[in-house]
Amino acid sequence: MFKKILIANRGEIAVRIIKTCRRMGIQTVQVYSEADAGSLAVEMADESVLIGPAPAAQSYLLADKIVEAVKQTGAEAVHPGFGFLSENAAFARRLRDEGIAFIGPNPEAIDAMGDKITSKKFAQDAGVSTVPGHMGLIESTEEAVKIAREIGYPVMIKASAGGGGKGIRVAHGDDDMAEGFAAVKAEALNAFGDDRVFLEKFIIDPRHIEIQVLGDKHGNVVHLFERECSIQRRNQKVIEEAPSPLLDEATRMAMGAQAVALAKAVNYDSAGTVEFVAGQDRSFFFLEMNTRLQVEHPVTELITGVDLVEQMIRSAWGEKLAFEQSDLAINGWAIESRIYAEDPYRGFLPSIGRLVRYEQPEEGEHEDGYVVRNDSGVREGDEISMFYDPMIAKLCAWAPTRDEALTGMARALEDTHLAGVGHNVPFLAAVMDQPRFRSGNISTSYIKDEFPDGFHGLKPDARQTHILIAAAVAMNEIQAEQDGDPSDRTDWVVLIDKEPHGVTLSYDADEALLLGLTGGGHVRLSDIEWRPGLAQFQADLDGESFTAEVKRVADGFVIRHRAARARVRVLRPRLADLYARLPEKVAADTSKLVLSPMPGLVVAIPVTLGQEVKTGETVAIIEAMKMQNILKAERDGVVKSVSAKAGDPVAADDVLVEFG
Repeated sequence: MFKKILIANRGEIAVRIIKTCRRMGIQTVQVYSEADAGSLAVEMADESVLIGPAPAAQSYLLADKIVEAVKQTGAEAVHPGFGFLSENAAFARRLRDEGIAFIGPNPEAIDAMGDKITSKKFAQDAGVSTVPGHMGLIESTEEAVKIAREIGYPVMIKASAGGGGKGIRVAHGDDDMAEGFAAVKAEALNAFGDDRVFLEKFIIDPRHIEIQVLGDKHGNVVHLFERECSIQRRNQKVIEEAPSPLLDEATRMAMGAQAVALAKAVNYDSAGTVEFVAGQDRSFFFLEMNTRLQVEHPVTELITGVDLVEQMIRSAWGEKLAFEQSDLAINGWAIESRIYAEDPYRGFLPSIGRLVRYEQPEEGEHEDGYVVRNDSGVREGDEISMFYDPMIAKLCAWAPTRDEALTGMARALEDTHLAGVGHNVPFLAAVMDQPRFRSGNISTSYIKDEFPDGFHGLKPDARQTHILIAAAVAMNEIQAEQDGDPSDRTDWVVLIDKEPHGVTLSYDADEALLLGLTGGGHVRLSDIEWRPGLAQFQADLDGESFTAEVKRVADGFVIRHRAARARVRVLRPRLADLYARLPEKVAADTSKLVLSPMPGLVVAIPVTLGQEVKTGETVAIIEAMKMQNILKAERDGVVKSVSAKAGDPVAADDVLVEFG
């Protein structure tokens, strides 16, 4: 077996690879950019090598730097993770020529399947069902519009070298196609150095289902069943699960057999994924093959017990697969939530900054029968950089059934606390509690369908209202005791935002808190774990445990339980009456300003002082974390001032353009 492996990646996937190498007794070398000098992966690896400045094009994407680091450290193999050079056939070929093992498929398989246009043609020739589309290169916007009309709208515009949800747009008409074609070409060139674009028919109400395959260098290929990846936002996967709630056994086997046949046709000899678009009637069409490890591989590992990183390493070493298809079976259900540094309350825009707090759920088996796994590449105090993908962690939960796995995931999200950057944990929690998601009746348009106006949190349900009341009263009592100023009052009014709830307070023989509620009934709060200064409040409410995120503010608390967040005050009845009469604060008028929605770099400001601008015209383009955001005028007006230029760094809410 290899004695030393170099990891040509960063973040959570680098940490993930190091963990398997440690278990196998293999030493690791971690390459890093200047931005990642203090990263967890660098800390964990046996050796580390600086390969360049923060931008990936000057570090992680430079094959010369990787090869130089391999020779410098005496590593025998390179694991590319995902992204960066993982699907670069020239890089794999370069390593082979240098006598360095590439822990991934052979370059010929990458060539055949790694390019989306070539792979579609190859799949068609192999008799695999594919989505109708135009696989040839498209030279101009006019040609793209003409082809789109022939295919029939809606049409998906995709970067040939794309991945990770980058370089994809859906056009519903000629105007969409004209704008989207140019935007995808620009995004593709920027992200992948390749501006080739192809078109395919967009399947209405589709699901995204993929099959994990695994091959060796002896012609053996198996599949490890499917993953449902339909919960997507801007074509970026957000929540994945295995198996899929859509598939029956016959469809599962048919998809698996097709994926294996395709892999065998290109002599595939590592871990890879064959992606399908599926109709709600279980029809399915080949989309593409990802010739690398997928971000969502943990859910497959949780239901099969197979370590895919280990299998990739063993295959690269030349070992035969230690199991056959008949040895593999689905055990239970697994869910993965991608925790991103993005603010769901601001349109999911990337959030950059320092992780001031990062409390993670305990990994392993929990009392309620679910298992937690958390693949993370950052620690409390780490910086979330604008140069890379905004992923913080991949939080996974496994349980015997889908319903139990969803419940376990919801609890694991409750036990996750982040501060310092915007994050999508409240949104993920909302999905876990959403009836449609629970039913399994999902599609790739789920987020757009269920949150058409964006995410603004959810109103607390009856139990969450009790949690907000009980937590606030308990914290109020604990804080007063610590301050040496207990009031000994038994009657309070709890304001949730401005909604009053009368409460009477007492204790039972076990010192549990008993709260009598307006309108009758009571709740019992026990096993309280909180002291002033802690950001998480844990307790049992009527025998069921919960965790809430809490923050002390001037006259009360801000409390979040899952997707419900509120300002909560515990007040004497007379004071509560006065609070209820306070006027609402009027928001400032920013209608004449174009503000940067996030921290990033200005790509362009295509308007000038004094220019007349119509509603819908592009006024600024901002780039962060590999994505370009086009800002458009929301009103007609004349440009009064321009406060930034191409290349300028900007913060969230910085003024870019002002209209007169």
